[in-house]
Amino acid sequence: MKRLSIIAIVLSSLAIAGEVFIFATQKEDSETIQQRAIMANYRVYAPVIPDTMTFAGERVPLENYYVREGLDNELIINMYRQSSTLLYFKRANRYFPIIEPILKRNNIPSDLKYLCVIESGLTNATSPAKAQGFWQFIPSTGNKYGLTVNDEIDMRNDIEASTEVACKYLRSLYNRFHSWSAAAAAYNCGENGLARRMDAQGTNNYFDLKLNSETGRYVYRLLAMKLIMQHPQQFGYYLRQCDLYAPIPTRSVTLSGQNVDLYKFAKNNGTTYKMLRDLNPWIQTDNLKNKANKSYTLYLPIENGTLQKTLTKGHKDTRLLTRI
Repeated sequence: MKRLSIIAIVLSSLAIAGEVFIFATQKEDSETIQQRAIMANYRVYAPVIPDTMTFAGERVPLENYYVREGLDNELIINMYRQSSTLLYFKRANRYFPIIEPILKRNNIPSDLKYLCVIESGLTNATSPAKAQGFWQFIPSTGNKYGLTVNDEIDMRNDIEASTEVACKYLRSLYNRFHSWSAAAAAYNCGENGLARRMDAQGTNNYFDLKLNSETGRYVYRLLAMKLIMQHPQQFGYYLRQCDLYAPIPTRSVTLSGQNVDLYKFAKNNGTTYKMLRDLNPWIQTDNLKNKANKSYTLYLPIENGTLQKTLTKGHKDTRLLTRI
């Protein structure tokens, strides 16, 4: 009997050991399969830094290690921040056709359009400092350049009006610093602050200045967005033309009078209040008192059937985006 008990214990131990072995083998196989799958299907690449590059017609000194590494840092961040960068591509297709002609008309280099990409992501964002709109103007700057900013109207959110002001402001910065990279830096940290740093450090070259972290990265972020958006596939972005947000065809109407009920105004003009506000984000209220009795130009969608036909016209265009 004692011998049988010993045999039973030994057999039981062997069975348990076998189960442990089988479990360990299964776990090892599962982990091995997972690891092989990762190795076969997942890749993380370092971005390729170009040998030469310009920004707004000015040469970027990539031969300096700190310039090259500064650009590398921002390329990695924006290349692998896929959700935000994908949205930049989509929105740019809608808004760059509005911004680019205004820059051209004001003799501002086209590369400056990327400034409102890194400032606001091409949205009417609001910053902690109460900067507003695509170009992120604080109220005092908006007022200085003639943009109406009050509880009813905030023209910082008007893409055309704010882009015109951005052109004037950038031109004034360029006239002071004689460099578009320095003008962009001053746009971020203020022209007097940048001038003080230039005087203290004895250089007017942005790339040779020791600046605070945000301004020190600012121009490199512009350079990174330029490279990624002009060469999307080189940085892993494969968007089809049908993936992009189409420009919205609009018609213009005049808004005048006092105490205008915008719910009724939208309905009387064949659209919805939502569309009115979406296409005219500078309006801040649903009832415009308009004490100064000014007239405003509003954009409304073209007739609904034509609008839908226009917006879906390219929905089967599967050609890959090559640049934007």
